[in-house]
Parts: sequence; C-alpha cells; structure tokens
Amino acid sequence: MSALKKTALAVTSAALLSTLTVSPASAVDKDTSDDAPKPPADMSRVGGEQLGQSGTQVNLGPGAPVLPKDLTGRSWMVSDAESGEVLASHNPHWRLPPASTLKMLFADTVMPAPALQPKTRKYTVKDEDLADMGEGSSLVGVKEDLSYTVHDLWLGVFLRSGNDAVHVLASMYGGVPKTVDDMNSHAEELQALDTHVVSPDGYDAPKQVSSAYDLTLFARSGLQNADFREYCSTGTAEFPGKKEKGEKREEFGIQNTNRLLTGADGVTPYKGIAGVKNGYTSHAGNTFTGVAERNGKVLLVTVMHPSSEETHSVYKEAASLLDWGFSASGKVTPVGELVPPKSAVPDNGTGTGKGAEADGPAAAKAQHGAAKTTKAAATSGSGGAGVALGIIGGVLVLVAGAAYLVNRRWPLPDLMRRRPRP
Repeated sequence: MSALKKTALAVTSAALLSTLTVSPASAVDKDTSDDAPKPPADMSRVGGEQLGQSGTQVNLGPGAPVLPKDLTGRSWMVSDAESGEVLASHNPHWRLPPASTLKMLFADTVMPAPALQPKTRKYTVKDEDLADMGEGSSLVGVKEDLSYTVHDLWLGVFLRSGNDAVHVLASMYGGVPKTVDDMNSHAEELQALDTHVVSPDGYDAPKQVSSAYDLTLFARSGLQNADFREYCSTGTAEFPGKKEKGEKREEFGIQNTNRLLTGADGVTPYKGIAGVKNGYTSHAGNTFTGVAERNGKVLLVTVMHPSSEETHSVYKEAASLLDWGFSASGKVTPVGELVPPKSAVPDNGTGTGKGAEADGPAAAKAQHGAAKTTKAAATSGSGGAGVALGIIGGVLVLVAGAAYLVNRRWPLPDLMRRRPRP
C-alpha cells in the first residue's frame, strides 16, 4: 500500500472514531413511521443548548454504558436530582399533553397554602366543588355533603389520581380559575416555560401542555416539601367512605397507581423508588415521572407517551433509564441541567445576586456553579443529619402575605425512610 493511501486511511479512521466519540448516541425508537408525530424543529433551550436539539442527546465517556434499546417515548429525560445535571435526554422540551403528571405542579402550587393548613382540617364537600370534571375522570370516591380532611384529599390525589379530590382542594384554595392562574405563575417561577395549564387535574384540554423537562422541574420542586414526599411515596392507605347512620364512618383501601412503587399488575417494583406521579389519557398516552435512590445517588426520570404496545411500557422504559443512569453516573458529560427558580439567589461571593436567566450556555454555566456552591453549603451545614439538597440558593416565596428568603432543602435520607417497602 502506498504512503498516500496509508495516510488517507489513517485520516478516515480518525474521523470515524471522532464521530463515534462525540456524537450523541441514539436510542432505538420504534415510533419512526412517516405519519408519527415529529418534534418541532425549534424547541426551548432552557437548561442548555443541547436540550433544545431533537432526538436523543447523550455524551458518553470512557466506560459509560450505551443507552437502553427499544425506548419509544416521544420525550424522556434522566437527571441527577441532587446536582441537577441532565445525564441524557430525548426531545425533553417537546410540548405534549401531560395527563395526571400535571398534578405534581398542582400539589407544589397549592399544598403550602394557609387555606389548606393544617392537614387535619375538615371540609364538607359541596355539589359545586365536583362540577365541571372531565368525562371519564379518574376518581377516588369523594362525595358531596360528606367531610374529608386535607390529608384524606391529598391521599386521593396522589394514590388514586382523583380528579374529584383535586377539584375539592382547588375549591378550598380559592376556586379552579385562581388555581389555574397560580399554577401557571408557579410554572413560570420555576422556569418551566413549556407548560400551559388549563385544568388543574391534568385532564386533556385544548392548549394544555408540558414537557419532560418541566415535569422533572415540578417533581424536584415538590419533593422539597415533606408532605409532598410522604404522599407520593405512600403505597396504600385507607380512605373515608359513606357515613352510615349510627355507626362509625366506614373506610375503604386505596392503592397507588404508580406500579413501580407497588408492583401491581405484574410490574416489578423498582428498587429504591420513592414516587413521584404517573398519568394517562387517550390523548396524552402514558406519562410518568419517578425518583429513585441507589447507593446514595438520587435520580429523576420522566417518560412521555411511549409508542410501544407492550403493557405498562412507560414503567419499563422508566426503569431501564434509571438503571442506565445509575450505571452511567460519573461516566457521561451532562447534556444540560435543571435550572433553578427565577427567584433563586446564587452566591457570587458578594452577598448579592440575580435570579437565573432562561437559557443559553452562559446561563447554564452560571447555574452549574451556583449548584456546586449550594451543594457544598448544604453538606457542611447538615449537622450530622445527612446530605441535604439546596434548590440552588435561596428561594423567595410568599408565606401568609409576607416575603421570606428561604433555603429550601431536601433531606435525602428522610426521603428514603419514607419509601414504603414492596
């Protein structure tokens, strides 16, 4: 072989090797027919430039496992819940109907409200509280003229995905229109800019959309709340039934519809699962966001609308992505990150700071630095209580009309202690 041919061969081989090393690895997607829905060409870049690109995005390093085959979700994402690093994604900013996973935003928005405190508060349901629910809505069994505690109603929301419980809580909060407005405002505060809320329960409605990225933000924010963590990780509970004359009120058992948590219907319970929420409508297909811990690492996964006809494919694809994420952690370069709320104040060494901006590499770099600062502060300030997660600096929230600077933390060991055993 001539020297010229040898040189050409070497250059070609090097180019191919470079392409294999730096190009995103693609998962096998069965939903590839010409008439299958396609993601928009121009998607949001909140969290990083690579997250705005269509298709599968992953930056594999030495020793990193390849992504699972046969992933059919139109959109999915797997992230490190503590650092906020996005390990891999597939059309994460594709705006799709969210179904009942939108209840995570509902809970994160209204759960802290004074009108819903304390959890033992009782409320007698009125006829109008249960009006205007979508036909075929999932229900826990709330009845008018009967009383329920706030605790009962949240169990109905998280375990049975009860739209009836959502509407009653929304009435207590101030009504459905106020709830929808506040959910949209809270989504904007979290920088979940793909989301538009029309119905607080996630029931299909025109122009109601979210994304895998935004649903992950809702889960991460909601999990800062101990009550949210408790409800989303509860496998079974007792719910009040109809009152019988002269007798103590009866109860009936309810079970969480998150099959990775309960192992129902032949789905294998996922080791380390601790919530969060599943959903389904004929329009949205199956949607799921989950959080799981393994060997001190906590991951979030979201899968939206898998096209596979395999039973419970949304859970199987979520489980395979979690398995991959735990194996790939530390062996991949993040494709983006979970941004902080707008009101988060990163520590820049001067005692002042501004909320994070929406997108772009510079913003992502600044947010990543803020995340490292907060993580270090949370760890050093734990006082032996274990690792804590800060939502990237302080978060400005309104409590009973007054503004407080709050460092919201997520005690990871406590989250795991609340996990029910399969």
